[in-house]
Amino acid sequence: MSDVGPPGPMVRSADHMVILTGMSGAGRSTMASVLEDLGWYVVDNLPPQMLPALDTLRTEVARAAPTAGSSGLPDDVQPRLAAVVDVRSRWWFNRLNDALDELAGRGVRPSIVFLDATDEALVRRFESVRRPHPLQGEGRLLDGIQQERTVLLELRSRADVVVDTSGLNVHGLASKTVSLFAASRGPALRMAVMSFGFKYGVPLDADYVLDMRFLPNPFWVPELRPLTGRDAAVADFVLGRPGATEFVDGVVGWMKPVLAGYLAEGRRYVTLAVGCTGGKHRSVAVAEALAGRLAGADISSFVVHRDLGRE
Repeated sequence: MSDVGPPGPMVRSADHMVILTGMSGAGRSTMASVLEDLGWYVVDNLPPQMLPALDTLRTEVARAAPTAGSSGLPDDVQPRLAAVVDVRSRWWFNRLNDALDELAGRGVRPSIVFLDATDEALVRRFESVRRPHPLQGEGRLLDGIQQERTVLLELRSRADVVVDTSGLNVHGLASKTVSLFAASRGPALRMAVMSFGFKYGVPLDADYVLDMRFLPNPFWVPELRPLTGRDAAVADFVLGRPGATEFVDGVVGWMKPVLAGYLAEGRRYVTLAVGCTGGKHRSVAVAEALAGRLAGADISSFVVHRDLGRE
């Protein structure tokens, strides 16, 4: 992630202004609708040049709040704005970096949430609604998707949060959105510790990936095979193997300064993915162990077992 301005206070974080962007068909509209339900003011398909004006409106409302009185606004209102900015704005989209630079000059750094999905998932979604891709032109649907990936490559690299929606339906993405934003006035940094199976693919939204396949697999122990890493017998087996405790200690050691740096930079969300072959035993046990040890006063952690029960 590269910054577009000085760190500044936490009010520049996801509590008050967010840019929703990403691949067409990845679920931006769904996330925008959920944010509206959570009390955010959402502007869809905003030309990037209008972002500074939107921030000006936010500031004016915040200043007027103490004297709102009969307007019906609460005295402590601090508008939370989300702008959906994407390639539908076509030639205007090229001005996004200029708009972010202008906001940075004001000391404002919106959080950027980038929604992504595999090409296969995007093709299925476009075919189900029978709509062309906005960049497809006279070419194939896949041509438009590939062109959009190229256009968005730099923006994806500077995003605060990348959400992989490939395996999520509407309800799953809604739950993911709530976990990202509903507690935005709580701990400064939310960390997802996700177990997964390598045979089902590495999560696209993982910031860090750990491989537990160096540990003996409980799958080959008959009495442990039907259990999961949530069961004490499996957890004891996994964490009792030579090197397991040292590995967990090491991860906690090198993650602590990383998380402290994220807090200093105002990053709001990080995903630590823990993988094994099938995502049932080793990764689940280690993910549970790590989540508890990495939480702190400014960091809330929660566990997601992506592939548990999938076999």
